[in-house]
Amino acid sequence: MRIMKPRFVFLLTVSLTLAAFLCLLAAWGCTDGEESVTVDLSRREPLAAPRQSEAITYAYLPQYSHTISFQRHRKMLEYLRKETGLRIRQIFPDTFDEHIKMVARGEIDISYSNPLVYLRLADAGAQAFARIIEPNGEPKFRGQIIVRQDNPAIKTVADCRGKRWIAVDPGSAGGYLFALGYFYEHGINSEDFETVDFAPGPGGKQEKVALAVYAGAYDVGSIRKGTLDVVADKINLADIRVLAETRPYPGWVYAARKGLDPAVVKAVARAMLKLDHAKPADAAILDAAGMRAIISTEDAEYAPVRALAHTLGLWR
Repeated sequence: MRIMKPRFVFLLTVSLTLAAFLCLLAAWGCTDGEESVTVDLSRREPLAAPRQSEAITYAYLPQYSHTISFQRHRKMLEYLRKETGLRIRQIFPDTFDEHIKMVARGEIDISYSNPLVYLRLADAGAQAFARIIEPNGEPKFRGQIIVRQDNPAIKTVADCRGKRWIAVDPGSAGGYLFALGYFYEHGINSEDFETVDFAPGPGGKQEKVALAVYAGAYDVGSIRKGTLDVVADKINLADIRVLAETRPYPGWVYAARKGLDPAVVKAVARAMLKLDHAKPADAAILDAAGMRAIISTEDAEYAPVRALAHTLGLWR
């Protein structure tokens, strides 16, 4: 016969007592004086997650990589949030065409784009409200036509005929439209090149043009002035020659999508126009974004770009 140890007997007694107490509670909760409650698990109430207040979206046309776009405009976004009190976030379209469509769909509220893309945005109801002063102090900007320094076949613009040309994008102003206009003024049409290609892939197209010419994949490249500074850490700039610069055209433009609250546009514009390069804190914001200042503008100032695009058959 097994003899239980005192500790075991004690624990067993406690367990039985607890079980009996729980049974008594269950019986008490189901007395005849109360009706049972039927729970229908097939009926469920959907729970919606709390919505965050919508932010104002800000996008930089992807002429450079998303990393560079972020680095250039991070300080600008921080400043605008602080100055306006608005929730503003930067988003990153992959292509020029995607940027345009997102503005038309209302997914981009504040667009920062080149003048040629702005023409398409304006057709969708977007309105220009500010434009930039270039780092060199000019209110306009230019395109550049580049070749390898050691290319013996190209000494003048006339030598570009029959060569391989790589441009940034069909929607690029400095990286295509302005160069096409320059060639046209010198008697060269797009059909006169062996091939005219555009930089592949999303983002970083300006850099890709410079790198393609540097690698010898193409004879001629067209970029916006200032791009060579961006790729200075990737290539030896001494190996690249600027064959020509185009005439200047109105600079990059800030536009508000159709239907954006005018009070938002006014607040953002007021904050941008307050930036003063003479103030060190403001200079840090502007320099990072590749600007000297931001000034007010209106659609009529882009008439020269419309005229050029029309002449070249790129605009109605």
